[in-house]
Amino acid sequence: MIFQQIFLAICGFSFGALCSAGVFTVLVTVGLIPRFAGKLTIARHTIVLEEMVVFGTIFGGFISIYPKFAELGDLILKNQLLGGSSFETWQFVGKALCILYGIFAGMFVGCLALAIAEMLNSIPIFARRSGFREGIGIVIVFIALGKLIGSLIYFSQGMFLL
Repeated sequence: MIFQQIFLAICGFSFGALCSAGVFTVLVTVGLIPRFAGKLTIARHTIVLEEMVVFGTIFGGFISIYPKFAELGDLILKNQLLGGSSFETWQFVGKALCILYGIFAGMFVGCLALAIAEMLNSIPIFARRSGFREGIGIVIVFIALGKLIGSLIYFSQGMFLL
């Protein structure tokens, strides 16, 4: 029984490390972090940005495996750490943090998708084949708006519950 648990622990750690390595490989191959640093004019802090991505991925993986540790509001409410705040207050704070997380996660995924498309030169090839000469930026903005509207409809209508 103990050998089975040890084997499962080793397999779980190994598979998690492989998945993380795959994510980091994609980010390094695409060059997303140096591109962000260049666009934000903070190129001297590229190492810090890369470390933030690594720690964010590790933290996200930890929270997805052990979600009980992410219930900070429940801990504060049970122990009345902030003077007995109401449940509705923490529910509002939780929703606000989820919205903020969703915005930043969506921005990251959108930037990653555009970086991959740019790396594969799919946008210039599409523009050349379809006859676009001007307005590529407008097309990209409308693609992003379409994805935003689609995701808002998806989540507001509860389609993810089906």
